[in-house]
Amino acid sequence: MKKLQLTMFLNEADRIGEVPLYEEVLRRLQHAHVSGATVVLGWMGYGKHGLVHRKGLFGVSDDRPVMIVAVEDEAVLRPLLPRLKEIVIQGLITLHEVEAV
Repeated sequence: MKKLQLTMFLNEADRIGEVPLYEEVLRRLQHAHVSGATVVLGWMGYGKHGLVHRKGLFGVSDDRPVMIVAVEDEAVLRPLLPRLKEIVIQGLITLHEVEAV
């Protein structure tokens, strides 16, 4: 069955007010009845700015890369994009057609 995969690339330090951005995105996905979503913490990464984000000394860092992945029907995901784009200022959002088995 054809679905869309929404993938968002964020930074662990990104916030919306006092709340981590990845938590707010997950809440919005859940509120929109997306079947499921996963937040994955990365070890290391960089974006268009070229700054490498990684786990710091003794494993402590607040700027590691974060990826959010959700797979859902296009009719559910597409209407969410404007609301997600307004809060994801420096991250990257991609959509890919996938086959759920």
